[in-house]
Amino acid sequence: MVLCTIFTSLGQILWKYGLKDADFQSPLTFFNLPFLFGFASYGTGALLMLLAFKKGELSILYPIIATSYVWVSLISPALFPADYMNFWKWLGVGVILLAVTLLGVGTNSRVIQDG
Repeated sequence: MVLCTIFTSLGQILWKYGLKDADFQSPLTFFNLPFLFGFASYGTGALLMLLAFKKGELSILYPIIATSYVWVSLISPALFPADYMNFWKWLGVGVILLAVTLLGVGTNSRVIQDG
């Protein structure tokens, strides 16, 4: 599921990068490599998500998707100067990571107890 979030986040970043100089007057705007690679990356992420859902517990896997926000928050400011991290965004990243970690720890302890 973590790979799913990495691929979908990369897809979103590539979409934004591919559209940064877009002229929406022409349909050819959407036929640039970053934009198209964004679809491929997002599609790969979606397939990985389906595989994870097939084998895992939805109530544990689905919240992991929130880590997409973490990846985008860390990578986006490096590529887009207008995107920046402030205290509240860093706090949000911390809360997401803490929550996902707690879900993982809670699941592992239940598996050990049910063993």
